[in-house]
Amino acid sequence: MEKRLRQQIDFILEADKLKKVIRRNWLADDSRRENTAEHTWHSILAAMLFFEYADNKEDLDLLQIIRMITLHDLVEIEAGDTFMFDEEGNRDKFNRENQAAKKLFTLLPYNQGKEYYELWHEFEKEETPNAIFAAAIDKIMPVLLNTYSKGTSWREAGITGERVFETLQSIEKGPAKIRELLSELVGKAREKGNLV
Repeated sequence: MEKRLRQQIDFILEADKLKKVIRRNWLADDSRRENTAEHTWHSILAAMLFFEYADNKEDLDLLQIIRMITLHDLVEIEAGDTFMFDEEGNRDKFNRENQAAKKLFTLLPYNQGKEYYELWHEFEKEETPNAIFAAAIDKIMPVLLNTYSKGTSWREAGITGERVFETLQSIEKGPAKIRELLSELVGKAREKGNLV
């Protein structure tokens, strides 16, 4: 087998470990916690569906957005999942994940690994239109699940609606429809008692 293909297969096999990274969020039916691979797939699906609500479609590339969402959580294989409301864990999250990204993407052929690391980094910086849209989608997904489930991960951590807005203020840079959705979901979650 040629070296390039072998490296790509090794990367795919390493990525399989993402299925074992368990997140704080529960599935919408409250049957169990979701894993990060499921979160990634669900976020990609949401990006495709919600793309029609983008304010600036002419500045966006849906394929690039999908690629960013596909790659950005792979670092959790090494760094683990950090709960968005974990203040202590979020202090060094970027450094831990950056080290994990460097290690993970070097498994690939050099040009592919470099490209994927740059996409991962672009997502993390949330400065380009594609990254802003991708990050807004990624951040709205736990809110969606916590609103339509029993909100167990929020209840366990004593999360308030104010804390959701404070923690997810970067959604303000994203599409107006996603900002509206965030307010709607928080209101619904409060009504259900999923937020303190």
